[in-house]
Amino acid sequence: MQNIAGRIRASVSAAAFCIAVALPVAAQAEPMRIAFGDIATVESLHLLIALERAKEKGVDIKVTFLKSEDIAAQAVVSGQADIGIGGPYALLQKVKAPIRIFMQLSKLQFYPVVNTQFYKGWKDLDGQEIAVHSRGSGTEAIMKLMADKNGIKYSNIAYVPGAEVRTGALLQGNVKATIVDSSGKRVLESKAPGKFTFLPLGEVAATDEALFANTTYLKSNSKDVETLVEAILTTWREVAANPKSVAALREKYKLLPDATPDMIAEIEPYFTEAAPGMPLNGGGENAARDDFAFYTISGALTGKPEDLKVADFWSLDALNAVLARAGTK
Repeated sequence: MQNIAGRIRASVSAAAFCIAVALPVAAQAEPMRIAFGDIATVESLHLLIALERAKEKGVDIKVTFLKSEDIAAQAVVSGQADIGIGGPYALLQKVKAPIRIFMQLSKLQFYPVVNTQFYKGWKDLDGQEIAVHSRGSGTEAIMKLMADKNGIKYSNIAYVPGAEVRTGALLQGNVKATIVDSSGKRVLESKAPGKFTFLPLGEVAATDEALFANTTYLKSNSKDVETLVEAILTTWREVAANPKSVAALREKYKLLPDATPDMIAEIEPYFTEAAPGMPLNGGGENAARDDFAFYTISGALTGKPEDLKVADFWSLDALNAVLARAGTK
């Protein structure tokens, strides 16, 4: 039987621009090359705003949108990118790559969902296929964790980058079980009320996306890294205080110029819902400890959480320097 990824390939042609493209060669130290394993959407607007603010402070930044977090991590490890966006815990432990997380961007806020025509609850997914964002992602970790908790085993895990893509695939009938973000949840509830059920998840406290970089780059470009961290912290705190500010800042920086009216209308509701869970201090050691607890249970990390060392996964120098100036919240 053709898997989910194959079935929806034709339906996601509009998202083809997120396919990986060649990155600059490693010999070029400038600009700061950021590899983002996703597409630019409403959900990433606050990050795009923060990057523009870092540019205003003198940091020359080039962002490349790639097909998946895996490719973004590989780009950083190979030296084709300086900074990656994702959750590279498995890579850090299993490959012992010389990279470190230096800032938490978001916490997991996702909703497992099934088409009620086929499934009603977790037990119904035993022996069935599901779709998640990418290998090693928070969405995969959640779905693996819930399989373990409910005593089930999936027949296959398909990797379908982009919450919007997975939401669309659900509506089109190409996916029967997956996991979406808050925006996707609202879309499903409004466009197909009663057709989908959101499965119980319980409390999850772990990193969804973080910034990570090669340790050598962090040391040799500490000032630029601090400028980036400060721009993100400032933006996160502003958005948390006033979610409506995102729409105005999008216009100021001319971001997502091809956004449709429906996408623009989604900006304020999305950030209003996301604001309470935004990490306003960049995560740091507390976030690392939460991640150890979650990712060891889900299987992305091995060992006992209390035995894992923060320094083996995180570099806190830039974040601590910025917090010393900007204060904590």
